Amino acid sequence: MKEFVIVITTVDDENIAENLANKVIERKLAACVQIIPIKSIYRWKGNVERAKEYLCIIKTRKDLYDLLEKEIKESHPYEVPEIIAVPISSGLKEYLTWIEDSTIDVGEMGDENSTGKA
Repeated sequence: MKEFVIVITTVDDENIAENLANKVIERKLAACVQIIPIKSIYRWKGNVERAKEYLCIIKTRKDLYDLLEKEIKESHPYEVPEIIAVPISSGLKEYLTWIEDSTIDVGEMGDENSTGKA
């Protein structure tokens, strides 16, 4: 079985979060994206900032990470977006199989689709 990850990113607008989710699901770079409203407190350029954000929790395969990261960066509004991957060390076999079945097989991608875009 392949290796799986949860990729996390945040954006400041619900529509941006939904558009990002739709893109990565349509392009089969992820099986699922959950969008959760959050309040963030962080340090940026020497100042403590507070912001309402939307946390995107993305379930995908490890071998799709580079394509997913590129897709997130292309449509992300932040100068330095949060894009981190956390390995899924174990999980329900049927759920992991669903992730695998719901995402694109990199071996089936042609040169014109090397960016993960259909």
